[in-house]
Amino acid sequence: MLRLRDLTKKFGDRVAVDGISLEVARGEILGLLGPNGAGKSTTIHMAVGLLDPDHGSVDVDGRGSPRNPVVRQLLGVAPQALALYDALTPDENLRFFGRIQGLSGKALRERVEWALSFASLEDRRRDRTAVLSGGMKRRLNLAAALVHDPALVLLDEPTVGVDPQSRNAILDRVLELRGAGRAVVYTTHYMEEAARICDRIAIVDGGRVLALGTLRELLALHGGDPTLVVVEGETELRIPTPDPAGELARILAARRVDDFRVERADLEAVFLRLTGRRLRDA
Repeated sequence: MLRLRDLTKKFGDRVAVDGISLEVARGEILGLLGPNGAGKSTTIHMAVGLLDPDHGSVDVDGRGSPRNPVVRQLLGVAPQALALYDALTPDENLRFFGRIQGLSGKALRERVEWALSFASLEDRRRDRTAVLSGGMKRRLNLAAALVHDPALVLLDEPTVGVDPQSRNAILDRVLELRGAGRAVVYTTHYMEEAARICDRIAIVDGGRVLALGTLRELLALHGGDPTLVVVEGETELRIPTPDPAGELARILAARRVDDFRVERADLEAVFLRLTGRRLRDA
Protein backbone atom coordinates (compact mmCIF):
# COMPACT_ATOMS: atom_id res chain seq x y z
CA MET A 1 0.00 0.00 0.00
CA LEU A 2 2.96 2.31 0.64
CA ARG A 3 6.48 2.07 -0.75
CA LEU A 4 9.27 4.38 0.35
CA ARG A 5 12.42 4.04 -1.74
CA ASP A 6 15.75 5.49 -0.58
CA LEU A 7 14.17 8.64 0.90
CA THR A 8 16.65 11.37 1.78
CA LYS A 9 15.95 14.82 3.22
CA LYS A 10 18.34 17.53 4.37
CA PHE A 11 17.68 20.78 6.21
CA GLY A 12 20.77 22.86 5.59
CA ASP A 13 23.73 20.74 6.64
CA ARG A 14 21.61 18.42 8.79
CA VAL A 15 20.55 15.11 7.26
CA ALA A 16 17.12 14.37 8.73
CA VAL A 17 16.38 11.26 6.67
CA ASP A 18 19.22 9.27 5.14
CA GLY A 19 18.13 6.66 2.61
CA ILE A 20 15.05 5.13 4.25
CA SER A 21 13.28 2.35 2.33
CA LEU A 22 10.12 0.77 3.75
CA GLU A 23 6.92 -0.95 2.63
CA VAL A 24 3.59 -1.45 4.37
CA ALA A 25 0.84 -3.80 3.18
CA ARG A 26 -2.92 -3.73 3.58
CA GLY A 27 -4.00 -5.06 6.95
CA GLU A 28 -0.57 -4.36 8.47
CA ILE A 29 0.61 -2.00 11.19
CA LEU A 30 4.18 -0.89 10.59
CA GLY A 31 5.75 0.84 13.57
CA LEU A 32 8.44 3.49 13.30
CA LEU A 33 10.21 3.43 16.66
CA GLY A 34 12.93 5.92 17.38
CA PRO A 35 14.24 8.56 19.80
CA ASN A 36 13.56 12.28 19.44
CA GLY A 37 15.11 13.65 16.26
CA ALA A 38 15.41 10.23 14.64
CA GLY A 39 13.66 11.30 11.43
CA LYS A 40 10.27 9.70 12.04
CA SER A 41 8.13 12.80 11.52
CA THR A 42 10.14 13.95 8.49
CA THR A 43 9.61 10.52 6.94
CA ILE A 44 5.86 10.81 7.56
CA HIS A 45 5.80 14.31 6.05
CA MET A 46 7.39 12.97 2.86
CA ALA A 47 5.11 9.93 2.82
CA VAL A 48 2.02 12.16 2.79
CA GLY A 49 3.39 14.75 0.35
CA LEU A 50 3.95 17.65 2.76
CA LEU A 51 7.66 17.56 1.97
CA ASP A 52 9.43 16.65 -1.26
CA PRO A 53 12.36 14.26 -0.75
CA ASP A 54 15.74 15.46 -1.91
CA HIS A 55 16.25 11.95 -3.25
CA GLY A 56 14.12 8.82 -3.52
CA SER A 57 10.43 8.22 -4.12
CA VAL A 58 7.07 7.62 -2.46
CA ASP A 59 4.46 5.40 -4.08
CA VAL A 60 0.94 4.95 -2.68
CA ASP A 61 -0.97 1.85 -3.78
CA GLY A 62 0.92 1.71 -7.06
CA ARG A 63 -0.61 5.04 -8.09
CA GLY A 64 2.41 7.28 -7.61
CA SER A 65 3.24 10.28 -5.48
CA PRO A 66 0.99 11.67 -2.70
CA ARG A 67 1.63 15.10 -4.21
CA ASN A 68 -1.10 14.06 -6.66
CA PRO A 69 -4.46 15.15 -5.12
CA VAL A 70 -6.20 12.00 -6.39
CA VAL A 71 -3.61 9.80 -4.70
CA ARG A 72 -3.70 11.91 -1.53
CA GLN A 73 -7.38 11.07 -1.06
CA LEU A 74 -6.27 7.53 -0.14
CA LEU A 75 -4.44 8.89 2.92
CA GLY A 76 -5.57 9.66 6.43
CA VAL A 77 -3.10 11.56 8.61
CA ALA A 78 -3.19 12.22 12.35
CA PRO A 79 -0.22 14.52 13.03
CA GLN A 80 1.56 14.80 16.35
CA ALA A 81 0.43 18.42 16.68
CA LEU A 82 -3.36 18.37 16.99
CA ALA A 83 -5.00 19.33 13.68
CA LEU A 84 -8.29 20.55 15.13
CA TYR A 85 -10.20 23.82 15.36
CA ASP A 86 -10.82 24.60 19.03
CA ALA A 87 -13.67 26.98 18.27
CA LEU A 88 -15.62 24.22 16.50
CA THR A 89 -17.41 21.28 18.06
CA PRO A 90 -16.32 17.69 17.36
CA ASP A 91 -19.29 17.37 15.00
CA GLU A 92 -18.28 20.53 13.14
CA ASN A 93 -14.63 19.53 12.95
CA LEU A 94 -15.53 16.17 11.44
CA ARG A 95 -17.98 17.71 8.98
CA PHE A 96 -15.34 20.21 7.88
CA PHE A 97 -12.65 17.58 7.33
CA GLY A 98 -15.16 15.31 5.59
CA ARG A 99 -16.17 18.07 3.19
CA ILE A 100 -12.61 18.93 2.20
CA GLN A 101 -12.18 15.24 1.40
CA GLY A 102 -15.14 15.43 -0.96
CA LEU A 103 -17.91 14.00 1.21
CA SER A 104 -21.40 15.48 1.21
CA GLY A 105 -25.02 14.65 1.94
CA LYS A 106 -25.87 11.22 3.33
CA ALA A 107 -22.32 9.90 2.94
CA LEU A 108 -20.96 12.77 5.02
CA ARG A 109 -23.59 12.32 7.73
CA GLU A 110 -22.93 8.59 7.97
CA ARG A 111 -19.16 9.00 8.16
CA VAL A 112 -19.42 11.72 10.82
CA GLU A 113 -21.62 9.45 12.93
CA TRP A 114 -19.16 6.60 12.46
CA ALA A 115 -16.22 8.82 13.42
CA LEU A 116 -17.94 10.15 16.56
CA SER A 117 -18.70 6.58 17.63
CA PHE A 118 -15.16 5.46 16.79
CA ALA A 119 -13.79 8.20 19.05
CA SER A 120 -16.45 7.59 21.76
CA LEU A 121 -17.46 11.25 21.56
CA GLU A 122 -21.16 11.00 20.72
CA ASP A 123 -22.18 12.69 23.98
CA ARG A 124 -19.65 15.52 23.49
CA ARG A 125 -20.41 16.20 19.84
CA ARG A 126 -21.80 19.71 20.48
CA ASP A 127 -19.22 20.88 23.01
CA ARG A 128 -16.50 23.22 21.82
CA THR A 129 -13.32 21.27 21.14
CA ALA A 130 -11.40 23.71 23.35
CA VAL A 131 -13.09 22.32 26.48
CA LEU A 132 -12.38 18.65 25.74
CA SER A 133 -9.75 16.76 27.70
CA GLY A 134 -6.39 15.93 26.16
CA GLY A 135 -7.43 12.33 25.63
CA MET A 136 -10.68 13.36 23.92
CA LYS A 137 -8.79 15.70 21.60
CA ARG A 138 -6.37 12.92 20.66
CA ARG A 139 -9.27 10.61 19.84
CA LEU A 140 -10.94 13.35 17.81
CA ASN A 141 -7.65 13.99 15.99
CA LEU A 142 -7.63 10.32 15.01
CA ALA A 143 -11.29 10.39 13.98
CA ALA A 144 -10.68 13.44 11.75
CA ALA A 145 -7.98 11.47 9.94
CA LEU A 146 -10.43 8.63 9.31
CA VAL A 147 -13.68 10.40 8.50
CA HIS A 148 -13.25 9.88 4.73
CA ASP A 149 -12.45 6.14 5.17
CA PRO A 150 -8.84 6.16 3.88
CA ALA A 151 -7.06 2.97 2.85
CA LEU A 152 -3.72 4.11 4.31
CA VAL A 153 -3.50 5.74 7.74
CA LEU A 154 -0.40 7.49 9.07
CA LEU A 155 -0.34 8.22 12.79
CA ASP A 156 2.47 10.35 14.20
CA GLU A 157 2.82 9.88 17.98
CA PRO A 158 -0.99 9.62 18.42
CA THR A 159 -0.92 9.01 22.19
CA VAL A 160 1.43 11.78 23.32
CA GLY A 161 0.32 13.29 26.63
CA VAL A 162 -2.84 11.24 27.17
CA ASP A 163 -4.07 9.34 30.21
CA PRO A 164 -3.78 5.52 30.34
CA GLN A 165 -7.48 4.99 29.56
CA SER A 166 -7.33 7.14 26.42
CA ARG A 167 -4.06 5.52 25.35
CA ASN A 168 -5.62 2.09 25.68
CA ALA A 169 -8.69 3.22 23.73
CA ILE A 170 -6.57 4.66 20.91
CA LEU A 171 -4.50 1.47 20.63
CA ASP A 172 -7.68 -0.62 20.49
CA ARG A 173 -9.00 1.63 17.71
CA VAL A 174 -5.78 1.23 15.72
CA LEU A 175 -6.11 -2.55 15.99
CA GLU A 176 -9.66 -2.22 14.66
CA LEU A 177 -8.26 -0.43 11.61
CA ARG A 178 -5.93 -3.33 10.93
CA GLY A 179 -8.85 -5.73 11.30
CA ALA A 180 -10.74 -3.73 8.68
CA GLY A 181 -7.87 -4.16 6.21
CA ARG A 182 -6.37 -0.70 6.51
CA ALA A 183 -2.62 -0.17 6.20
CA VAL A 184 -1.26 1.76 9.18
CA VAL A 185 2.07 3.51 9.74
CA TYR A 186 2.47 4.22 13.45
CA THR A 187 5.32 6.33 14.82
CA THR A 188 6.09 6.22 18.52
CA HIS A 189 8.83 6.16 21.12
CA TYR A 190 6.74 4.07 23.51
CA MET A 191 8.14 0.53 23.51
CA GLU A 192 5.03 -1.08 24.96
CA GLU A 193 2.84 0.41 22.23
CA ALA A 194 5.04 -0.87 19.43
CA ALA A 195 5.28 -4.31 21.03
CA ARG A 196 1.52 -4.51 21.53
CA ILE A 197 0.09 -3.46 18.19
CA CYS A 198 2.75 -3.48 15.44
CA ASP A 199 3.10 -6.40 13.05
CA ARG A 200 6.58 -5.19 12.10
CA ILE A 201 8.78 -2.59 13.72
CA ALA A 202 11.40 -0.38 12.10
CA ILE A 203 13.89 1.01 14.61
CA VAL A 204 14.99 4.37 13.23
CA ASP A 205 17.83 6.63 14.34
CA GLY A 206 19.96 9.22 12.60
CA GLY A 207 17.53 9.16 9.69
CA ARG A 208 18.26 5.49 8.96
CA VAL A 209 16.50 2.18 9.53
CA LEU A 210 18.76 0.30 11.96
CA ALA A 211 16.60 -2.83 12.15
CA LEU A 212 13.30 -4.05 10.72
CA GLY A 213 11.24 -7.10 11.58
CA THR A 214 8.61 -8.62 13.81
CA LEU A 215 9.09 -8.31 17.56
CA ARG A 216 10.20 -11.93 17.69
CA GLU A 217 12.73 -11.36 14.90
CA LEU A 218 14.15 -8.23 16.51
CA LEU A 219 14.55 -9.98 19.86
CA ALA A 220 16.23 -12.98 18.23
CA LEU A 221 18.65 -10.90 16.15
CA HIS A 222 19.48 -8.08 18.55
CA GLY A 223 18.38 -9.11 22.03
CA GLY A 224 21.52 -11.01 23.03
CA ASP A 225 21.67 -14.04 25.31
CA PRO A 226 19.29 -14.51 28.24
CA THR A 227 20.68 -13.73 31.68
CA LEU A 228 20.51 -16.32 34.44
CA VAL A 229 20.22 -14.58 37.81
CA VAL A 230 21.25 -16.79 40.73
CA VAL A 231 20.65 -15.72 44.33
CA GLU A 232 22.87 -17.13 47.06
CA GLY A 233 22.11 -15.53 50.41
CA GLU A 234 22.63 -11.79 49.96
CA THR A 235 24.59 -12.26 46.74
CA GLU A 236 23.04 -12.05 43.29
CA LEU A 237 25.06 -13.50 40.43
CA ARG A 238 24.16 -12.51 36.84
CA ILE A 239 25.31 -14.90 34.09
CA PRO A 240 24.60 -14.16 30.39
CA THR A 241 24.21 -17.54 28.70
CA PRO A 242 22.53 -19.07 25.63
CA ASP A 243 21.60 -22.10 27.81
CA PRO A 244 20.23 -20.87 31.16
CA ALA A 245 18.76 -24.28 32.06
CA GLY A 246 22.07 -26.04 31.46
CA GLU A 247 24.01 -23.36 33.34
CA LEU A 248 21.64 -23.62 36.30
CA ALA A 249 22.01 -27.41 36.36
CA ARG A 250 25.78 -27.07 36.50
CA ILE A 251 25.56 -24.60 39.38
CA LEU A 252 23.09 -26.75 41.33
CA ALA A 253 25.38 -29.74 40.97
CA ALA A 254 28.12 -27.82 42.76
CA ARG A 255 26.33 -25.77 45.43
CA ARG A 256 23.08 -24.66 47.00
CA VAL A 257 21.02 -21.89 45.39
CA ASP A 258 18.38 -19.90 47.29
CA ASP A 259 16.56 -18.52 44.26
CA PHE A 260 16.97 -17.95 40.53
CA ARG A 261 15.30 -16.34 37.56
CA VAL A 262 15.91 -15.91 33.85
CA GLU A 263 15.78 -12.44 32.32
CA ARG A 264 15.28 -12.13 28.59
CA ALA A 265 15.72 -9.05 26.42
CA ASP A 266 12.65 -6.98 25.63
CA LEU A 267 12.08 -4.38 22.92
CA GLU A 268 13.53 -1.64 25.12
CA ALA A 269 16.78 -3.58 25.47
CA VAL A 270 16.96 -4.04 21.69
CA PHE A 271 16.19 -0.35 21.15
CA LEU A 272 18.93 0.81 23.53
CA ARG A 273 21.40 -1.68 22.12
CA LEU A 274 20.86 -0.25 18.62
CA THR A 275 20.42 3.46 19.40
CA GLY A 276 22.58 3.86 22.50
CA ARG A 277 21.79 5.49 25.83
CA ARG A 278 22.72 9.08 25.00
CA LEU A 279 20.01 11.56 25.97
CA ARG A 280 18.07 13.05 23.05
CA ASP A 281 16.54 16.50 23.53
CA ALA A 282 15.79 17.42 19.91
